[in-house]
Amino acid sequence: MNAASAFVQQYGPWALVTGASDGIGRAFAEELARRGVHVILVARRRAQLEQLAARLTQAHGVQCRVVPANLSNTEGVQQVLKCSKDHDVGLVVCAAGFGTSGLFLQNDLPTELDMLQVNCGALAALSWGMGHRLVQRGRGGLLLLSSVVAFQGVPRSAHYAASKAYVQTLAEGLREEWSGLGVQVLAVAPGPVRSGFAARSRMTMAQAEDPQVVARASLDALGRTGTVRPGFLAKLLGYSLALTPRWARIKIMGKVMAGMARRP
Repeated sequence: MNAASAFVQQYGPWALVTGASDGIGRAFAEELARRGVHVILVARRRAQLEQLAARLTQAHGVQCRVVPANLSNTEGVQQVLKCSKDHDVGLVVCAAGFGTSGLFLQNDLPTELDMLQVNCGALAALSWGMGHRLVQRGRGGLLLLSSVVAFQGVPRSAHYAASKAYVQTLAEGLREEWSGLGVQVLAVAPGPVRSGFAARSRMTMAQAEDPQVVARASLDALGRTGTVRPGFLAKLLGYSLALTPRWARIKIMGKVMAGMARRP
């Protein structure tokens, strides 16, 4: 049995990917299709999802289901759960999310609350709903998108970093809870990545990782570890700060973010 067949047997035949229209989510969908897994594509923009679905089917011969859904409200989450219930989903990738930057009190509160819902609320609801199915199935995987900012407070990105700390902690706890149930849980903690994230969060990134590197390294790490730092930048940022006291990491990350955050 080759590696692709083994992956499908463990985590296929279907995967569900949120945030699939752009960036890391799109890269996960492409990498899963390359490995022969059928994909349920979830994002807000139908046109982009349909274009991606057509390309993946043509290039890799997989089936794709398009689910346009806004995860900033509970109706969107319920739509995803409903549309995926008739598919044998063995892998869930919660890649939907966005960030904000700048001083917390100068940011727009409705936007901050939308971010909290997408990054944390929707992710928790999907983890719970799809988690029941994975456990009942007896094998599978759940990937939750954390970040290098999840491991300490980050001035000028305080709320976004806090949302990713939630994701990181949830993944660590679920991995232990589900360890004997056949379901692998992985926290994916990338550094800066080339995607639409920077524009939406009003940030500039002098260096950024290729989303394909993040997706490939993360899927390869599934079942082998609890947290992966995919790509050179994530490893450099993570390991260079590993022995630094938390208070010092906060100061350092604040200076890094001050250089990245911008206003129009």
